[in-house]
Amino acid sequence: MPFPVACIESLDHEGQGIAHVDGKTIFISGALPYERVEYSSYRKKPSFEKADTVKVLEESFLRTQPACPHFGVCGGCSMQHVEPTGQVAAKQRVLEDNLAHIAKVKPETILPPIYGPTWRYRHRARLSARWVEKKNTILVGFHERRSSFIADMQQCHILPQRISDLMVPLRGLVRQLSIYNRMPQIEIACGEYVDALVLRNMDALTQADEQHLQAFADQYNQGREQPLQFWLQPRGPDSVYPFYPLDVPQLSYTLPDFSIEMPYKPTEFTQVNPGINRVLVKRALALLNPQAGERIADMFCGLGNFTLPIARSGATVLGMEGSAQLIERAVENADFNGLKDRTQYQIANLFEIDEDKLAALGRFDKMLIDPPRDGALALCKSFTDDTAPQRIVYVSCQPATLARDAAVLVHTKGYTLKAAGIVNMFPHTAHVESIAWFEKTSACKTPAELAAMEAAIATE
Repeated sequence: MPFPVACIESLDHEGQGIAHVDGKTIFISGALPYERVEYSSYRKKPSFEKADTVKVLEESFLRTQPACPHFGVCGGCSMQHVEPTGQVAAKQRVLEDNLAHIAKVKPETILPPIYGPTWRYRHRARLSARWVEKKNTILVGFHERRSSFIADMQQCHILPQRISDLMVPLRGLVRQLSIYNRMPQIEIACGEYVDALVLRNMDALTQADEQHLQAFADQYNQGREQPLQFWLQPRGPDSVYPFYPLDVPQLSYTLPDFSIEMPYKPTEFTQVNPGINRVLVKRALALLNPQAGERIADMFCGLGNFTLPIARSGATVLGMEGSAQLIERAVENADFNGLKDRTQYQIANLFEIDEDKLAALGRFDKMLIDPPRDGALALCKSFTDDTAPQRIVYVSCQPATLARDAAVLVHTKGYTLKAAGIVNMFPHTAHVESIAWFEKTSACKTPAELAAMEAAIATE
């Protein structure tokens, strides 16, 4: 029986081709706009289907040859078949569509996209490790697409070459350990001066295990410009500690434009793409335009990625974050960079903040918001005319929640969306990072005005 054929109209937020066949929306992985493809559905619902491309009948000008031989099997990348500038354009479209359809707003200015090298960019990753008895081997790599199985990988084009080259040798190392079938993951953190490999050792290592790790590090550190260091994680992320070698530089990344170095532990959150992070921080600071004497809030501050550059401007900064471990690290980093006098930090669940809690913090001239994928809805709803900062710079890792929060800021809190644009933090994936600038231009709506607005929307 022949496969059905579809004409692809656009890409969705996951990088899948969108087509309409007999009134039903079909999401087709591996298909690109302007293509005719044969497809095979793996999930069927009354209003939509999800499918894989079987054959491309007419190719799009956006299509390119994937560089990685594991593409299509490995679930780490979904867009290697899209020419890099096409990836950027598609992500910009996703951002603009979300703002238009969810928030019902359009930025006054579309910012130029932030993008950079598309290969060897990923300096943080979590590789799975598994003993596969049927194959009599250890697999180390990312999961297969839509599967719990681990892809049989010999290389990875988005990891630094020096790390990709270790993927096969790491198989042999894990197989030598007494806990080869009780070590589910190897976490990678490539810093400015050292590369950390964190072994999730669910059982204690034997003396022989320790000797194997030491021998591996000694072998691969010969002639290596950047040393390799093993860390162990016997329990949760807080239990991580350096194992061998110990005479190496501390794990850190730098923000040269602000003369800042940020030490961190390999299980603490940092951006996966340090080159793009530097550009993102520089743009965020340009939009925020912090001035000496201003009081600025950095919400969801993490270990201080934006806090310390803001403080370097001469402003006073309050960083707030829900993780006690990250707040502890942020305090240490402020001291390390000589910015302790301009920074304060508080542990706070910003998903539960309200008007009273925000008011208790005092008034801020400006605010930077960098939430996780869930966004910052409670924070945006908590602004009043007395507490709303004049300017907000919002860094987002999920366009849909940015758009949802933008709707609150623009339609109920008196802000104008001055500018927005994408940040291609994760090339070859569908992940869309973005940045938006909001400026306070009118009063917050009263309860009566909100009720009238909601009534008007209900009758549309």
